[in-house]
Amino acid sequence: MNREKDKTVIAVKDLYKIYRIGDNRVRALNGVSFSINKGEFCAIVGTSGSGKSTLLNMLAGLEKPTKGEIVISGEHMETKSENQLVKFRREHIGFIFQSFNLMGTMNAVENVALPLTFQGVPKKERIKRARKMVHLVGLDKYWDHRPNQMSGGQQQRVGVARALVVKPEIIFADEPTGNLDSNTSQEIMNLMQSVVRDQNQTLIMVTHDNYLASFADKIIRIKDGKIIDMIDNREKQGDIVEED
Repeated sequence: MNREKDKTVIAVKDLYKIYRIGDNRVRALNGVSFSINKGEFCAIVGTSGSGKSTLLNMLAGLEKPTKGEIVISGEHMETKSENQLVKFRREHIGFIFQSFNLMGTMNAVENVALPLTFQGVPKKERIKRARKMVHLVGLDKYWDHRPNQMSGGQQQRVGVARALVVKPEIIFADEPTGNLDSNTSQEIMNLMQSVVRDQNQTLIMVTHDNYLASFADKIIRIKDGKIIDMIDNREKQGDIVEED
């Protein structure tokens, strides 16, 4: 079950982010290096202020590093202009947000189809692809519901479908279950895990929660801007399966 697992999609080398606050220099990232392969579910774990959100923002091209390299699908993010980064995100990246970020006036299918509008996809094709994704995340009965007619878990399923509809190379998820109860959080994590495996999708999730991180293939722990641990979680998951 290799599925191109040896193909690196993200390579980060010697990454630094230094903020100047008055006369002080704060190292939000302090020499971070790692790689992520195609089809991997990677969790970046740390407490508030650890640097995990800064790292996610840099991977997504939302912030520029002070020093270092970020190579995604062979392209250097740190050398791109703002317009080039916007274009790259539109064409290659999907986002899942903690606060869902759905449009209240649109139903589930329309919300899922929205990113395709920015890509210039014709309306008929947008709706067709959006319905397919709504089906994938198990919301067939809710396709015409607006956000205020759905539970938090259902809204986040719409969020997952919206991230997938652009057929991104990489999905970034920032505390995707932060506004959900524990049972619903587990449902969303199971959904994200199955999407990664069934769609051969690369997913990078930032979380402070060790339990949520346990759903990932790879766990990167970050503290004070440095990676303190990197775990291949598939070996553990494989051990559990073998014991059963």
